[in-house]
Amino acid sequence: MRSFAYVRPPDVAAAVRAIAAEPEARFLGGGTNLVDLMREGIETPATVVDITGLPLADVEELPGGGVRIGAAVRNAELAAHPLIRARYPVLSQALLSGASAQLRNMATVGGNLLQRTRCPYFYDEAAACNRREPDSGCGAIGGLNRDHAVLGVSDACIATHPSDMCVALAALDAEVEAESVRGVRRVPLTGFHRLPGDAPHVETDLAPDELVTAVELPAPVTTTSRYRKVRDRASYAFALVSVAAALEVRDGTVTAVRLALGGVAPKPWRAHEAERVLTGAPATEEAYRRAAEAELTAAVGRPGNAFKIDLARRTIVATLRELGREGS
Repeated sequence: MRSFAYVRPPDVAAAVRAIAAEPEARFLGGGTNLVDLMREGIETPATVVDITGLPLADVEELPGGGVRIGAAVRNAELAAHPLIRARYPVLSQALLSGASAQLRNMATVGGNLLQRTRCPYFYDEAAACNRREPDSGCGAIGGLNRDHAVLGVSDACIATHPSDMCVALAALDAEVEAESVRGVRRVPLTGFHRLPGDAPHVETDLAPDELVTAVELPAPVTTTSRYRKVRDRASYAFALVSVAAALEVRDGTVTAVRLALGGVAPKPWRAHEAERVLTGAPATEEAYRRAAEAELTAAVGRPGNAFKIDLARRTIVATLRELGREGS
């Protein structure tokens, strides 16, 4: 591991000044991803800026029924928070399905947003990986790709985004607040993470000198929501396919739907086409299936992961079916 300097700033302003002054600095929150990457030599910061002491660990109700979540809130605390459990059950469920209890006790909201792919080629220095080393190639495309993406991929990268939390946030129309020496800005969660295109090493819309300070959720369109995760084992496993869904049904018709997918794309995948097909449609199995098929029309399967397309279709339908029964 490369030697590094350590800084513990007293406030947010000092934290963003510290990283602005050192282009090779990295923020340290829970450390559940960054420390692993440093041990593997993938991240080699010259300075680690410890932000664990900053006042970013509150969950606050906003006027109008929304919620503001500080970036330093631990995943376990957020999942158990009464406001989240009551208004955004899909988010609480997504958080509880991620990692292990020990990791959830350490991992932060900001760190979860910024975690990097778990693609084995990314972690293998002997393998080609455009995220780790631009223009080196993508070993997964012609290699072992069972866990890889089928939506939003490119010839440069087919890695998936690992977060469960972010899939729920995408469905909930969350916004990310980021601060730098230039001021504060907000980015919709659906635009925060980038698709790989021809530059997969640029993974988010965040500038190198920006600090994620909060996530804001608008008032929910409905509290009838669910996170469904399909994986190889019941805990401590990443999603093969996951679905975050919120559904409102009135008089047998879908009046509101929010849908996002995990495990199938290089970013949390907001299913806009499925939402378009389903809004105003009857709350029936056939309508759910049409919506799922419309969303997955552009999916590209490879020998190892083509099964994900049908798995995603069936998981979407099953999740909507359950919510439709609850909301009718």
